[in-house]
Amino acid sequence: MNKAILMGRLTREPEVRYSQGQEPMAIAHFTLAVDRRGRRQEGQQNADFISCVAFGKLGEFAEKYLDKGTRIVLEGHITTGSYTNREGQKVYTTEVTAESIEFAESKATEQSRQQSQQAQPSGTYTGSDGFMNIPDGIDDELPFN
Repeated sequence: MNKAILMGRLTREPEVRYSQGQEPMAIAHFTLAVDRRGRRQEGQQNADFISCVAFGKLGEFAEKYLDKGTRIVLEGHITTGSYTNREGQKVYTTEVTAESIEFAESKATEQSRQQSQQAQPSGTYTGSDGFMNIPDGIDDELPFN
């Protein structure tokens, strides 16, 4: 069985092209940053960057609704292939072909995340232990105590 289920964020805007012919079909290529489980070892990345492709209606969906940073759940299958590049070398490819795409967070959550990233310089509110520092005088506004 060839089945892949991924949850991650787009690393950039999808690249969308349309096929030639009687009925042009959308073909969207994008990369998902998918977090790894477990603790990160020193010097290792904590995410895998997985190439994905969506055809037809899903390609049109990706073009219209997906942006850099959008968190999605993608269900599909792994596709492998190969081609010969201009230097005559054989290049092997692996990507996930989407069968369904769903949003993994609400639009409001995504917008607030984007606004907070733009408004705050990275690392401003993070302590040395990796947790967010709570500003003074905000205790009454917290939903728990």
